[in-house]
Amino acid sequence: MTDDEILLGLALTVVLATGSQILANKLRVPALIILLPVGFAAGAMTDHIHPDKLLGPAFSPLVSLSVAVILYDAGLGLDLRKLARQTRGIVGRLLVYGVLLTFLVTGAVAPAMFDMPLRVAAMLGMILVVSGPTVVGPLLDFVRPSDKVRRVLMWEGTLTDPIGAILGALTFHAVASSHQIDIGRGYQLGQFALSLAFGLVGGAVGTALLWFTLRTLRLGETLGTLAQLAIVIGVSAVCDIVRDDTGLIAAIVAGLAVANIRGFDMPARRPFFETLVQLIIGLLFISISSTVTPASLVPVLLPALGLIAILVLVVRPIVAFAAAARTDLSRGERAFVGWMDPRGIVAAATASAFSAGLAERGVTGAAKILPITFLVIVGTVLLYALTAAPVAGRLGVVKTAGTRVLLVGGEPWVVDLGRTLRSAGLDVLMWAGREESRERIKGAGLELAKGDLLATAINPGARLEGVTAVFLATDDDDFNALGSIVMQDNVEGPVYRVGPPHDSHGVVAPYTGGDILFGRSLVRHVLAERYERGARFVVQPATAPLPQEHDVLFVVRGDQRLEPVTETQKTTPQEGDTVVLLGPATDTALR
Repeated sequence: MTDDEILLGLALTVVLATGSQILANKLRVPALIILLPVGFAAGAMTDHIHPDKLLGPAFSPLVSLSVAVILYDAGLGLDLRKLARQTRGIVGRLLVYGVLLTFLVTGAVAPAMFDMPLRVAAMLGMILVVSGPTVVGPLLDFVRPSDKVRRVLMWEGTLTDPIGAILGALTFHAVASSHQIDIGRGYQLGQFALSLAFGLVGGAVGTALLWFTLRTLRLGETLGTLAQLAIVIGVSAVCDIVRDDTGLIAAIVAGLAVANIRGFDMPARRPFFETLVQLIIGLLFISISSTVTPASLVPVLLPALGLIAILVLVVRPIVAFAAAARTDLSRGERAFVGWMDPRGIVAAATASAFSAGLAERGVTGAAKILPITFLVIVGTVLLYALTAAPVAGRLGVVKTAGTRVLLVGGEPWVVDLGRTLRSAGLDVLMWAGREESRERIKGAGLELAKGDLLATAINPGARLEGVTAVFLATDDDDFNALGSIVMQDNVEGPVYRVGPPHDSHGVVAPYTGGDILFGRSLVRHVLAERYERGARFVVQPATAPLPQEHDVLFVVRGDQRLEPVTETQKTTPQEGDTVVLLGPATDTALR
């Protein structure tokens, strides 16, 4: 290819990767639903985007390094201390049963279905055990199942990525060593153990280097992110040079260590690293899917549909019902867990890396791994995307419409506002830092969140389960502003804050952070002063006349959705709605 053709191919890859993810975001579907077909079509229609021609022999090493970065990022989201005890048991069983049964069933049926050796079928079976939060998350956001179901499925999907990748790397070495001539079982087991040990040592070295850069050197967010990227790529590359694909194990171990060892100075927000990982995912899967040709799909298409049917209709239901037995999940929740197991990003990436490695060693049937995995990913994601919502509705596991408010603050007027919102039929959760404020919340009979809730809320990759709106109303305006910034990516709905005084000298509050509640006229100190002088919150039907000198703060829709009046949003009440008002300072009769 000429330089101009290479330049055009690289530019097309970036444009298609980014455009596909933007389209998937707008359609609220997993990015793979768009990325894989787009890459496949681009590879079939033009040679300009084919990575073997663009990058030549460098493509396979770049795939390995890209997968290492993705898995390191996945490890960063695995703070195992956040895995609740009541969820731990069922998630653990789902992982154990799912990995074993998927591996054994695929390994048993694939040789006959795809005419491949047993060792290649074992490699395929280990690749297909993974799911992944990047696929499960968007589906659950669309379906909105109960919080218990969401927690179980998200933790399972998050944990299967690193576990499946580690087992996949070890299986790769077992298959590769078994293909050699005149070796015994002892030698194979020794090579298997050596691969695991080398990956663990590489992970330990990477962890030590990360500790030095993040803790000792105290690099800022930008340099810290670059240091992480350089260490992960460097350690993974060295591991792979010495022993193939042990770099994946090292990357996962390093990510898990950073997430779980106390003392690592990880930034609360990692926009650059997250953006980089998103770009790598897009480029990787446009490139991988463009290498899958129609000619490679046709021979395995019908058997792959049969394998999808076995995985969806037999393996997953057995795993789910066995794992959920004697738990507090309802029958409908167990059934929905049994109907949600799409394959995702790590399956495609490891299939590309491992199939190429085995094909280079001359392993018969290894070339079929990638097209089969491609079809299983597309088939399961499309199936679950089309059926998850109606199945959840039929099983009665869809979360009821409404708003669960997290009200942050413990001043008397804030506690009274929480009590008023609860009287309007809303689910209210409160949090405060000072013990005096927490006792005030308890005395009002309101639900008090755990003390580490805010620490969880600002943790990278964390999510406030069940919270659909956050209102920051503490007496520290800078805290409210900063909280609105760091929490907005970890909440299902919007994050608001009360406004600071107009003449505030705060460091942050006057300049940034979140939509301002109630507009500029009802800032925090005005609300507090009016409440101290006798102003009270009032709930009344929207159709009732608005009393004089009352300000509309919230509109509670007929389906219990809460819409606040903000600086940028003027909410219009309608028939069947309820409004929350703040009366004048001299008026306590309506209370």
